Amino acid sequence: MDDIADDVEQVLRAARVFAAVTAEAVAQLGDRITLPQLRVLTVAAEVGSLNNADVARLLDVHISNASRLCDRLVRSGLLDRRDSEIDRRRVALTVTAAGRELLQVVTAHRRSVFTRVLADMSAADRAALVRGLSGFVGSGEHQITGVLAGP
Repeated sequence: MDDIADDVEQVLRAARVFAAVTAEAVAQLGDRITLPQLRVLTVAAEVGSLNNADVARLLDVHISNASRLCDRLVRSGLLDRRDSEIDRRRVALTVTAAGRELLQVVTAHRRSVFTRVLADMSAADRAALVRGLSGFVGSGEHQITGVLAGP
């Protein structure tokens, strides 16, 4: 069991690196977006459309908080809100062109940082990392319930 505890600590350290890179990318945008808003945009871009209940589950917040967050994204022109074609009682939230551009800026920053980090590693360490991350992501996707994705 000690091996697992040590492994968990190493994964937590890696998670801090990933989170710091994302936070740095968001900080460069100034007050244009918060981390929770970025998560919503990222998931909406991946799945195509969300509703307020999806956002509440994704962020583990009350639906009224999710609705306010989405309202801010709509007002800022990053999300579009339309009546759902399937259920008029629901709305469909989709990423706008401006939202996609913002995601591209964040992704470009993250890609740049990770490229530098990986370039500093040996080829053998990079290969081991990629193999390990592939297994980790595969297992993690099965463990996590609800709407999955994001920074």
